[in-house]
Amino acid sequence: MEKRIINPWKWQDERNYVQAVEVSQANSTLYISGQTAISLEGLSSTADMRTQLIEAITNLETVIKEAGYKCENIVRLNIYTTSTEQLLYCFDVFQNWTNSHGMKQATTVLEVKGLFETLAVELEATVVK
Repeated sequence: MEKRIINPWKWQDERNYVQAVEVSQANSTLYISGQTAISLEGLSSTADMRTQLIEAITNLETVIKEAGYKCENIVRLNIYTTSTEQLLYCFDVFQNWTNSHGMKQATTVLEVKGLFETLAVELEATVVK
């Protein structure tokens, strides 16, 4: 599998995403449903945004590893949140995570009116190998 990063500009580098990722000769693709801060028992978190983001990342990593993929090969990551203001306040969590895996993914952040029950952030990913 080969990945080619397309970045006509440099400003997105500070935000830990790329404008586009071209994937060629991929063996397989994993499309992951939105992962949130839901416990092993299936209970939605009532914690703050930072805690929910950490828990959502942990759950996303669990699915990726269970499927035999690697976080470094996430090529698309959509972030749904009930508050972009709160999300940006803890964006360092996201940046540290992407940096730790050397990720270069296309990303869209969307503020939505609501998520399931008490959830504040949801991560939807596409991973290749």
